[in-house]
Amino acid sequence: MRHPTLLCVANISEGRSAATIAALGEAAVDGGEVAGALRLLDVHSDADHHRSVFTLAAGPGRLADGVLGLAGAAVASVDVIARSNDAESRGQHPHVGAVDVVPVVYLDPADRGAACAEALVVGDRIGSELDVPVFLYGELTAEDGGSGRTRAELRRGGASALALRMRGAGGERPLHADFGPSALHPSAGATLVAAREPLVAFNLQLAPPAGVEDARAIAAAIREGGARGMPGLRAIGVALRGGVAQVSMNVERPLELSLAEVVEVVRAFAPVASAELVGLAPAAALDGFPAGLPMPGFDPARHVIENALGC
Repeated sequence: MRHPTLLCVANISEGRSAATIAALGEAAVDGGEVAGALRLLDVHSDADHHRSVFTLAAGPGRLADGVLGLAGAAVASVDVIARSNDAESRGQHPHVGAVDVVPVVYLDPADRGAACAEALVVGDRIGSELDVPVFLYGELTAEDGGSGRTRAELRRGGASALALRMRGAGGERPLHADFGPSALHPSAGATLVAAREPLVAFNLQLAPPAGVEDARAIAAAIREGGARGMPGLRAIGVALRGGVAQVSMNVERPLELSLAEVVEVVRAFAPVASAELVGLAPAAALDGFPAGLPMPGFDPARHVIENALGC
C-alpha cells in the first residue's frame, strides 16, 4: 500500500525574533517525534511581513503532532492582539492569529481525502487543546462544486474585525468557529485551516523609482479579476524597509500559471529588481524562470518540492 506524504505550510505571525523562530521549529520537530517520520523542510522568515512559514512533511496521522507542537509554542509566545493597533509591530502581511494559516497540502489528487482528514484533525486539536477558535476555508467549506470560503474573507479587517463578526456586531448573524471557543484567544487570535493542492507564495521587488503606490496599482491590475488579471493570482502591494516596493503574491494554481509568466506581466508595468520564493514550489512552477533575475536565498535542493522530498 502506498503511503502518501502530506505537507503543512504553517504561517506563524513572528518574523523578527531569531530565538523565538528557532524555538518554534524545535517544537514542531519535538512534537512530531512522538509519531516519528516528521521532517521540517524549510523555515522562511520575513521581518517586514512579520511572518515565518514553516514547511513540515509527514504521513497522515503523523503530521498533526508536529503541527500541534509548533502551534502550541506559537500560542505561548506570540501575542498578535497586543500588537494589532500598531502598524510597525503588526507587520505588512494580513493575519488574524499567532498561528494564522495552517494548510495541509496534498501533492497527488489521490491524497486529497487524506489531506482533508488530517486538516480536520489539526483544526479540532488546535481548537480543543489550545483554546483557539479555528475557521475552515477553501475545499473544506466548498459546496456544489464551488471554491468555498476564502482566507481573504476571514482576514478582512484583521483580528478586530473578525472578533466583531463572531459577536454578530451590527445586527449581522454571528460567525461561528468550526472548532474551539466562540471568541478570539486573548493573545493568539484565531487560526485558519484548509486542505489544498500546492500554491506558491512569490514576491517581486520593484526597481526604483517605482514606489509602493506603483506596487499597489500593479497588484490590483494583475490579481484575478483585475484589468490584466491572471487566473488564481492573489496580489497586494507593500512597502518594505529601505523604501523598497514589493508585489506580494500567492499563485494558487502554479501548474497552470508559471512564475515566469507572473514576472513577465509585472515587468510590463515596472522594472523588477529581484524575486523571492516563500517556502517551496513544485518544479513545474519554475519552468522558464528568467535566468538573469536574482532570487536571493533560493536553493533548488531545498526549495523545489520534489527535490526536498527526494522524489
